[in-house]
Amino acid sequence: GSREEAAGAWPRTPLAPGEVITAQSGGAFERDPQESSTTDEELNRASSAGNRAGGTTPDYGEQRLPQALIVGVKKGGTRALLEAIRAHPDVRAVGTEPHFFDRNYEKGLEWYRNVMPKTLEGQITMEKTPSYFVTNEAPRRIHSMAKDTKLIVVVRNPVTRAISDYTQTLSKKPDIPTFEVLAFKNRTLGLIDASWSAIRIGIYALHLENWLQYFPLSQILFVSGERLITDPAGEMAKVQDFLGLKRIVTEKHFYFNKTKGFPCLKKPEDSSAPRCLGKSKGRTHPKIDPDVIHRLRKFYKPFNVMFYQMTGQDFQWEQEESDK
Repeated sequence: GSREEAAGAWPRTPLAPGEVITAQSGGAFERDPQESSTTDEELNRASSAGNRAGGTTPDYGEQRLPQALIVGVKKGGTRALLEAIRAHPDVRAVGTEPHFFDRNYEKGLEWYRNVMPKTLEGQITMEKTPSYFVTNEAPRRIHSMAKDTKLIVVVRNPVTRAISDYTQTLSKKPDIPTFEVLAFKNRTLGLIDASWSAIRIGIYALHLENWLQYFPLSQILFVSGERLITDPAGEMAKVQDFLGLKRIVTEKHFYFNKTKGFPCLKKPEDSSAPRCLGKSKGRTHPKIDPDVIHRLRKFYKPFNVMFYQMTGQDFQWEQEESDK
């Protein structure tokens, strides 16, 4: 379980000495082998299922390229957001992650369109692939598809996001080194390893720079992963406003599941059992050395402040941590 052996389990982007954090320096994000991946077979199934009388749309309408995308971030709450917005009758979304703008781009827009569900006039087509946010080519590729595409980014305290990311991998690969071992280049000196994807994804300001070269802030909605749990209806109101939809997904769509520790979706007419996220969500995090947490908070703080300035939104992650 040495660090060197562990390197193969995680994509790492080398940082040059004294590297300036710019959009370009976030470049070579490889695919995280631990990330849940969508196979062609699953996408084909999703495509044919989307074309049948699924959800609110009968077997007519046409397949369109998405007008809105949930582009990030991994372990931020994107699945919860997708499930909630799919409760809206004017939204049709792919359940699986197409990974078009990062892994399948060479297959072309026609392939991408064929993965989408059929929609009627006035309905919005959506998909979510959280790895887009950290993929250098994604903003340019999405912009070349449609420069007015609306983008949604679910962000979460980067420290808890990193631990959640590690927890997901640990559930699949119990033999990987500890979080503490992977998080540091040099534990004695307290040097954080920013090339480890679990940590690098949370440097939101770095990735956002890349998107702002192609899209104005007015086309990007930042959703708080924390508020998606504490006030799902409030966050969904913002999402529906942003998408130009009538506020149909409201308080009556949610109830709080004490066992899981987050809200579940229910049909407003109570006609079916509530839909909770699967067992892979809400996993218990391993206990992490408090000193490591403290060092990570210090590491992320300047990037968080930069992110708040860039977005004009204060997510209060520092305040939330001082309350603990």
